[in-house]
Amino acid sequence: MGFQTEFNSVCKFKNEQELYELLEYGRTKMVKQGFRVYPTGQKVIAYTPGNIAVAIVKISASIAEINFQGNEVTAVEMELVRKLTEEESRVQTALAEEMFFGEQR
Repeated sequence: MGFQTEFNSVCKFKNEQELYELLEYGRTKMVKQGFRVYPTGQKVIAYTPGNIAVAIVKISASIAEINFQGNEVTAVEMELVRKLTEEESRVQTALAEEMFFGEQR
């Protein structure tokens, strides 16, 4: 059991439904596997499952727990600050590809 620290300016969605709820309703709860630490109270850039920057969100809660199936999970609650413009998205996507996502390949 250990906590993995997330980079403090990236929030990557792996689930399209969670991203849809954020963009449609302005709030969502994202569930990640394992215990993680998210920067509660900070604004971060949200990315689609395809690594495209789409919005600025504010992390309102980060709750690490063991669920009913016995798995370590972290629920991250967030609210939409605003969607990114096309230019902002293009620049943030390019930077994240170089700095974070490109290294995973």
